[in-house]
Amino acid sequence: MRWEQLFGDLEGQWEAEVRRDLDQEVADRTRRERATIDLFERLAASVEAEVGLRLVAGPPLRGVLADVGDGWLLLGGDRGDRGGQSALVPLSAVTAVTGLGVRAAEAKLARRFGFGYALRALSRDRAVVALTDVSGAVATGTIDAVGRDCFDLSEHAPDEPRRPENVTGRRLVPFTAVACLQPAGGPAAT
Repeated sequence: MRWEQLFGDLEGQWEAEVRRDLDQEVADRTRRERATIDLFERLAASVEAEVGLRLVAGPPLRGVLADVGDGWLLLGGDRGDRGGQSALVPLSAVTAVTGLGVRAAEAKLARRFGFGYALRALSRDRAVVALTDVSGAVATGTIDAVGRDCFDLSEHAPDEPRRPENVTGRRLVPFTAVACLQPAGGPAAT
């Protein structure tokens, strides 16, 4: 009888040790897997979620994560009664994100084109933008041309079209100096 209890106790200890080893292995694998996930993948898994952004400069932004690409994210505007702001933000300007889920998605769920390509679309559409740079300065105008790592902004009032007589200045802006670009609410060039 005592031997049965002894072997029963040993069996219980053995099972507990095996369970501890398995739990430790699962925890180690989970930590290793999480270490391979980057911000891009976390953002891609949260498209359509309401998020908050803190940037290197400017006020915090809140809105629906509308799109994610190679080095950028697009914060969508209003969705029903939740409100929100529209902004094109380079990932290098993001200091914190709230509202993300714990999941990650493969990069194939996001856009493959980079920040420059997105800027070229704004330039092509002659969109009037409000640029907040990493120092916190804000300028409004129209993106005239986009290079590999910089763009030309013709500054003008947001309520005026981009015409030579309305341009108050021109600036060359490196991509690394952009905190965010938002619609300025003005008319497009005619």
